[in-house]
Amino acid sequence: MAETINAGIAALRTLESWHVKHIYGIPGGTFNNMMYALDAEKERIQYIHVRHEEVGALAAVADGKLTGHIGVAFGSAGPGATHLFQGAYDAKMDKIPTLFLVGQVEQRFMNYDFFQELNEDPLFQDAAVYARTVTTAEELPHIIDEAIRRAFAQHGAAVVVIPNDLPGKAIPANGYYSSADNFARPVLPAGTDEQVNAALKLIGQAKKPVMYVGQGTIGAAQEVMAVSEKLQLPVITTALGKEIIPYEFPALLGSVARVASKPANEALREADLIMFVGSNYPFAEVMFNPAAQFIQIDSNPQMLGKRHKTEVAILGDAKKTLQKLLDRSSDAAPSTWYAANKDNVANWHQYNDDMMNRTIGKLRFEPVFKQINRIAKDDAVFAIDVGDVTQNSVRLLKVNGHQPWITSGLFATMGAGLPGAMAAQLSYPGRQVFNLAGDGAAAMVMQDLNTEVRYHLPIINVIFSNDALGYIEDEQEDDGHEWFGIDMPGLDFAKIAEGQGMTGITVTKVTELPEAFDRALAETADGRPILIDVKITNERPIPVEHLQLDPTRFDAPTIAAFKKRYYAEKLIPLSEFEANQTK
Repeated sequence: MAETINAGIAALRTLESWHVKHIYGIPGGTFNNMMYALDAEKERIQYIHVRHEEVGALAAVADGKLTGHIGVAFGSAGPGATHLFQGAYDAKMDKIPTLFLVGQVEQRFMNYDFFQELNEDPLFQDAAVYARTVTTAEELPHIIDEAIRRAFAQHGAAVVVIPNDLPGKAIPANGYYSSADNFARPVLPAGTDEQVNAALKLIGQAKKPVMYVGQGTIGAAQEVMAVSEKLQLPVITTALGKEIIPYEFPALLGSVARVASKPANEALREADLIMFVGSNYPFAEVMFNPAAQFIQIDSNPQMLGKRHKTEVAILGDAKKTLQKLLDRSSDAAPSTWYAANKDNVANWHQYNDDMMNRTIGKLRFEPVFKQINRIAKDDAVFAIDVGDVTQNSVRLLKVNGHQPWITSGLFATMGAGLPGAMAAQLSYPGRQVFNLAGDGAAAMVMQDLNTEVRYHLPIINVIFSNDALGYIEDEQEDDGHEWFGIDMPGLDFAKIAEGQGMTGITVTKVTELPEAFDRALAETADGRPILIDVKITNERPIPVEHLQLDPTRFDAPTIAAFKKRYYAEKLIPLSEFEANQTK
């Protein structure tokens, strides 16, 4: 008799061949046979029992963002499936290969409007690059293998719908195989000599050039900084690319728009040339000067010319092309533009340091970041939620180029911080992990603090509680609308954490911060998670997208009012630094 294997176990062994170490989900009647297979394979693949499928879905996407391996989450038929949508769309928008397994009623009940039955694969057609319903037990491992290859090849979510009876059946043991060992990514060369020469010519002609880099330059930080210094190009990064360049690099301007920094917004407004490398910045149409000359380097042909009229488009590897720019160029003459931008960065850093060192008045968010920076280890991982905490993290975390930084980028789904931190701690069990979230986002996923406790994930959870949806509150202010629908009932997150078996600390004064974060170090060193609920004032962070500092653009009373509101007496506009350089 031919040797057989349970189809569900074969499916899981296919996942294992793709380096899947854990899988998130909640069991349901339509996923039971896969659960039995997980029980049989528990020594090889860990089941993480989350409290909400959305948390599992977002954690699976975070696995891909952090490791480059496929993240996996599952849900049972009906509501379990629809709860996966947030993760599927986060994967789509941030282009992260992720696999979602979806339960379905047994085949004999399909198309009978059975309990919890949905026609599920069409539901995911927009969110996923691949969505199929398995029709035979024999094809189950094959379809999962196919889904993973498609997810990697097309950079997005893949969905496999599994009728519950199929994983419980026996299939031939030699009737399936994995293509994991055959998987390869395209290896692109640098741009051509002609393309690189054309780019260098434009850079040499520009008076106010900038380099705008995104996640495509991960692994190329040294080349980015070398090009910046040699060719006198200040560097702007996307918010998602914050982790790439060390905070202390003198010509790092930060990111632009609202989740952004002052130097980057000021420089981009004046730039006459933009070298756009490894990015698909969605606000380019409103932030980039249409008249600026444009050089683009990208590994995806779909991106070339997408965001701006482009003079030089280079389909190539970012790291290799930047190195070729270095090899084929001479040192640019010292630039007053470059020097002025470095002075502007130093001034901006001093402002942020002053705010982080504040000890008077009500407790603001900045002193909290001082403590995070103080205790953060050199290889710490930061999972950032969505809201004011995103822009504050972009400005204030002093990352060193070796500290991964993830959030929900283009989809910007609130509640992504906690699942991102879980994924980070599971993928990197020896490293320090932070979950930074506002109270609005934390309230969405607070039930899964218990998952951190259950799986002994020593995460430092920091909640910034201001009793409001601050990010939306500020938008309503800018729209001239009376605040509506943005207030949050005050929650005692420390008690909520304690109720789930975790140490919880409430901080209301700046003087209490050092002890609270020292306690976080001690608790996590002993393998336990902790939550610090910081009750901060609801003052607005400085709106760098609406700066009112430049006397050539605003009158003295307007500038004085802006400086008073945002404690910005020492902030100097870029135009003043430029004027100083030309004296």
